[in-house]
Amino acid sequence: MKKTFTINISGTVFHIEEDAYEVLQKYLVNLKNHFGADEEGKEILADIEARIAEIFTEKSSDELKVITLQWVEEVIVTMGTPEDFVEEEADEEVTYTSASKRKRRLYRDPEHRVLGGVSGGLGAYFNMDPVILRIIFVVLTFITTGAAILAYIVLWIAVPKAVTTAQRLEMRGQEATVKNIEKSIREEVQEVQESYKKFRQSDAYARGKKKMTGAGDVAYHILKLLLKITVVILGVVLVISGILGLLGLISTLTLGESLVQGMPLAWGPEIHFPDVLKYLVDAGTVSLGVITIGFLAGIPMLAMLYIGSKLVFSYKSNNTVVGLGMAGIWLIALIVLFVLFASQLRNFRNESTVVVNKNVPCDTCQVLYLELAEDTYKGYAAHSWDLNHLKVMQIRSEKIMLGTPQLDIEKAGGDEFVVSLRKTSKGRSRELARDHADDLEYTFQLNDSVLMFDPYFFLKEGDKWRDQQLFITLKVPEGKSIYLDEEMVDIIYDVENVTNTYDREMVGKYWEMKPEGLTMREEETAIE
Repeated sequence: MKKTFTINISGTVFHIEEDAYEVLQKYLVNLKNHFGADEEGKEILADIEARIAEIFTEKSSDELKVITLQWVEEVIVTMGTPEDFVEEEADEEVTYTSASKRKRRLYRDPEHRVLGGVSGGLGAYFNMDPVILRIIFVVLTFITTGAAILAYIVLWIAVPKAVTTAQRLEMRGQEATVKNIEKSIREEVQEVQESYKKFRQSDAYARGKKKMTGAGDVAYHILKLLLKITVVILGVVLVISGILGLLGLISTLTLGESLVQGMPLAWGPEIHFPDVLKYLVDAGTVSLGVITIGFLAGIPMLAMLYIGSKLVFSYKSNNTVVGLGMAGIWLIALIVLFVLFASQLRNFRNESTVVVNKNVPCDTCQVLYLELAEDTYKGYAAHSWDLNHLKVMQIRSEKIMLGTPQLDIEKAGGDEFVVSLRKTSKGRSRELARDHADDLEYTFQLNDSVLMFDPYFFLKEGDKWRDQQLFITLKVPEGKSIYLDEEMVDIIYDVENVTNTYDREMVGKYWEMKPEGLTMREEETAIE
């Protein structure tokens, strides 16, 4: 009993005895060493292995058999070894003997094809020029009224194509030995090289090369010109943006508004830094903050102006010192601004609340009408920035900070209407936060049964923004009603009611305070 192995030769799996495997492996290694590891050598080895697999398949086609040592030796004798034909290479006129001839086999020749390679294969099979066979096919097409075309198609389908070197040798009646496979592949490589060499030496190649070189030069100069134009345009854009940006920044920091607002390529900020800082930070740090912001925003614009001018005028300069200096100043300004920001954050560290309750003297009122007072600031210029419900209004030459209150409605604990004002603010300490909250100014007034709310609350003159807010709660006694005017939608906020009606849908209706909560009345008439 002999040990067997399973091997793969050219994509086909075989079972082989151990002694046969050793001999076959040694034979393939010998061939690999002879032909080398270059692409041409790999192609020769691949065709040799394909031929060996074909021989083994023919021997084991009847039933599953194991490759024996005898089969391997027969393959080696058939294919030949490198030692067998090394000595023959000295004789340049070595010809194929009758022993190297084998029965021809019909294949389609893909190397000499016009359509399917049928004529090329027939020419190799009958040892004729394929051109003669093609002429015969054309003549027969007219004589047989097209029957020759049908025959050609049948042959195209039925005859296999010579893919491997072994098949191309077999097509010409040559034995697929190692020597013949090597010779065939080397001839093919030499033919390709000669064809390429002739092409390189042809007039067509020279003319094409000249045209390609000329086209390349033209394309290079066009691209170079387009790149130069693009660089100049980019430089002009940077110069204009830098100049207008500096003008906008300087005017914003000094005058409070940009002189180039709305102009193309201009940096026109809507944030009025002096005013913002005046309402945010302590008085002693406003100037330092403005200067710091000026450096932080101005240095990049100066860099834009400088880079743009270099792109336009292409001048040379030793800008290392200048660049490092500007970068250093910018970093110092960033650090200073960060320190200022951190110091001002302490003004928001504590929070305090002040609650003021005021009774509404309307004992005989069964319905209290809630209305919003006239907006006396409507039409005045408002800056486009706001600070959490607070905004700055420009009243002639005076600027005031005002905010929008939020109104809620709850059930009262007694028999009187009560307005509760809850003022909140932040500060460096609880005492300062309480002072900021207490300084909020807000008014409302009662005229008969109409309770008029001011649309804004105000900060005391000179006070800073410390996230001040005002929450109004109207407490309605059970059994009494209110009427929400249409304009009250501006200040009511998340009013709870039995039907979960949205705020914007509560206005223009009567609401009665019942034990279960605020309920919309079915009859929208006042109770006398």
